Amino acid sequence: MKIKKDFFKTALIGITVGLCNGLFGSGGGTVVVPAMEKFLHMEEHKSHATAIAVILPLTVVSMILYIYKGFFDFTLAWQVSAGGIAGGALGAVLLKKISAPLLRKIFGVFIIAAAVRMVF
Repeated sequence: MKIKKDFFKTALIGITVGLCNGLFGSGGGTVVVPAMEKFLHMEEHKSHATAIAVILPLTVVSMILYIYKGFFDFTLAWQVSAGGIAGGALGAVLLKKISAPLLRKIFGVFIIAAAVRMVF
């Protein structure tokens, strides 16, 4: 029974995250991290790290569809990716050094900042 319940939860999280990623070009971290913590009871560090693995296939599928529809800028993607690789490596190193409560607060500030930017 628990396996079916967990499968349903993970499938629902996956559908929601995929929908957000496809619509907004985002959603992996902003949706999957809190969902894994709340509904799957995953600890903060593990949910942030796991989100990266979840985001990759979603991003590849969305990217292919965006390219097909003509919404993709290859030059900009490569330029931003270069900085993103460096930032991702630094973030992965820092994740091990940040406490769970501080990580939660930093993540919350980023989510609030993104929400304010979207509204205004």
